[in-house]
Amino acid sequence: MIYGRALEDVTVLDLTRVVAGPFCGSILGDMGARVIKIEIPNRGDDSRAYGPIVNGESAYFALLNRSKYGVTLNLKSDAGKSMFLGLVKKADVVIENYRPGVMDKLGLGYDVLKEVNPRIIYGAVSGFGAWGPYSQRPGYDILAQAMGGLMSLTGEKGGQPTRAGNAMGDMLAGMNLTIGVLAALHARTLTGKGQRVDVSLVDSIVVSLENAFTRYWNTGELYERNGNAYAALAPYDTFEASDGLVVIACGNQSLYEKFCKKVANKLEWVEDSRFLTNILRVENMDALEELINSWSVHYTVEEITNRCLEAGVPAGPVYDLSQIVKDPHIVEARDMFPIVHHPVIGDMPVNGDAIKMSDTNPEIVKASPLLGEDNQSIYQEFLELSEEDLVRLKEEGVI
Repeated sequence: MIYGRALEDVTVLDLTRVVAGPFCGSILGDMGARVIKIEIPNRGDDSRAYGPIVNGESAYFALLNRSKYGVTLNLKSDAGKSMFLGLVKKADVVIENYRPGVMDKLGLGYDVLKEVNPRIIYGAVSGFGAWGPYSQRPGYDILAQAMGGLMSLTGEKGGQPTRAGNAMGDMLAGMNLTIGVLAALHARTLTGKGQRVDVSLVDSIVVSLENAFTRYWNTGELYERNGNAYAALAPYDTFEASDGLVVIACGNQSLYEKFCKKVANKLEWVEDSRFLTNILRVENMDALEELINSWSVHYTVEEITNRCLEAGVPAGPVYDLSQIVKDPHIVEARDMFPIVHHPVIGDMPVNGDAIKMSDTNPEIVKASPLLGEDNQSIYQEFLELSEEDLVRLKEEGVI
């Protein structure tokens, strides 16, 4: 059999809400999986109420739930539980982001589902993970950034810990859940069995902090917030141009010397005893930054960027969103903002896929579902329910 999309033989039951779990489901859907989003009847995912609202529909929800089909189901009802188990029999993956233990209390935890379908892969994402003393705490992105350490690293020199501007804990956890599910799918080809995948927002932040922990383990030093500078390299920061900020990233000695000699024309910076090695430059970062700013402020961002790139030194502008959506490399060449037609919102640009594949490239195949949009088609196909059955189940509040 020849496949056109990487996961087109995979069916995912998506019970997730808001950000981390839905992001995982959207990635799997873009990769070709048949993702069936299951929502609470008459209410749906909490994020359906999040702005911006366009023509009465949430563009926030639409972004994170594209490439999915949508049904409603009351998992607290006996009929709803029975229908869900019927779906599980024919599915490959279940993903959920309830507080740990909620699915067990419903009688629909992994131990139950694997008896119904031994090949089922059960992916769960939560604030603190399924076990440990904090497992029952509510988890939100800002808590993950705070307790995972990201806030302690982020902020101006001498300033307070600062939350990253996006939901970094949620997004990292969503990606980690995707990786775990894909690994479990491959493992199933070896063992014939499914397994549970557990991902924590806090763990996802902790593992992303790379060198901050390495430095702490080896020196005992706590990272000091230092704006856009990097504790391991210098110069590797934003610098002042006449019309904005520019990034100059000298990742090794050769790049630093090229910058000094070919870009700034400052041979004395290479010979200065304070800056002879990267270790010394990091120790004397403030002095080096002052010198570079005194030079860079006389040029525009574009002039500095072009001079650096011509010399082979990594550099680039600090974009705001309005500049990103006009950049031909990001928008056109890399197709990072494809247009999706939503039946209510209309044509809307959405964040594209960062993963590019030569044969089975991810693709957004449909807009996010309206609440219960696919009840009839999914339940008739998977559970062989009649139209009369569906009318009765809706009247009973099951769907």
